[in-house]
Amino acid sequence: MSYADTLIYFENHKQDVVGPLLYHRSTQIHVAMSSRKTSLPNRDSEDKYSILLPTYNERENLPLIVWLLVKYLDEGGFNYEIIVIDDGSPDGTLQVAEQLQKIYGEDKILLRPRAKKLGLGTAYIHGMRHATGNFIIIMDADLSHHPKFIPEFIQKQKEGDYDLVSGTRYHGNGGVYGWDLRRKLIRLLLMSDLPFVLPSPSLVHSRGANFLSQVLLRPGASDLTGSFRLYKKEVLVCLVERCVSKGYVFQMEMIVRARQLNYSVGEVPISFVDRVYGESKLGGNEIVSFAKGLITLFATT
Repeated sequence: MSYADTLIYFENHKQDVVGPLLYHRSTQIHVAMSSRKTSLPNRDSEDKYSILLPTYNERENLPLIVWLLVKYLDEGGFNYEIIVIDDGSPDGTLQVAEQLQKIYGEDKILLRPRAKKLGLGTAYIHGMRHATGNFIIIMDADLSHHPKFIPEFIQKQKEGDYDLVSGTRYHGNGGVYGWDLRRKLIRLLLMSDLPFVLPSPSLVHSRGANFLSQVLLRPGASDLTGSFRLYKKEVLVCLVERCVSKGYVFQMEMIVRARQLNYSVGEVPISFVDRVYGESKLGGNEIVSFAKGLITLFATT
């Protein structure tokens, strides 16, 4: 089943599939989960993967992304934990996460909430401090990143013993789906020969932003602004100690600092799908932060 088919299926059967997660029909799901786990292969049992999920107003998306994570990680026989870092979501995301924890177990779903929205970079730092895995995976909780790619990340990392593996939208069969006309036009303008284009809310996660970053920073990776990655934990700790950016610029600086420290970077083509439920978190502050961060990194690297 394709990613689009999966989303359509959940939209049409939300009450039957996702409903049990929110309406306390946990017994049936728990039995199904238990029966599936008994037949899993023992794959590299010494490795454990901590998936960090920062959330803010993701009540509708969280049950879906967790279900998909459990599905693909269990099918692959991986040892893992999912760490939900909720920043005081007013829509009840934390309460949904608590129900998911009851269903899947406290050993699989760890809740590490914060009182208010403090930024994406600090959310990863907060989650990392509680991670028990020797590998850490960061991704969005809004279904933009499909968990089906995680086994490919793991395989890629093992093939080259990479320090980090980044999902790329701009290499191989990677791509972006679901953008509206406005965002596409901005991308085209930024890829043109115009000498200067004012940033917009769509800039931060656009091909244009990535293009500008590539030209200025020469990071040695095809997708500098992406946020779907796998790190060796000790590498992530080292990079975080050296990064000064917050918000969405944090992702960009991580790759730049990795290059400086001669860490090896592998890439896996991914399909990025615009969020299904909820609204984009991008606003004026994030745009200003991106512009300042790009200039700062250009001047200091």
